Amino acid sequence: MNWIILIIAGLFEVAFASCLGKAKEATGTAVYWWYAGFLVSLTISMLGLVKAAQTLPIGTAYAVWTGIGAVGTALVGILVFKDPAHFWRIFFLSTLIGSIIGLKAVSHGGRDV
Repeated sequence: MNWIILIIAGLFEVAFASCLGKAKEATGTAVYWWYAGFLVSLTISMLGLVKAAQTLPIGTAYAVWTGIGAVGTALVGILVFKDPAHFWRIFFLSTLIGSIIGLKAVSHGGRDV
């Protein structure tokens, strides 16, 4: 269950980073709505990380959380913000995804002593 919470927390990390990007592009009162979305997403993301880290090793939980955030934010950047999507960028995003899957595969779900 905590892996699911951690994945959701990582997705909210993508949301708060995306809100910052949209706030940068927005004008008028829309800026405040994007910042409000940032604060809500940030809070949910952090609370999810805290909850998941209660049973998962903190190093694994943090690495997976930041990895989901990094890959997701890079993909949103490519798809929404028209960031470059050249071969090496996609290659290294793929290796990051492989690393996240590898951390899940070698984790026992509890604290290693």
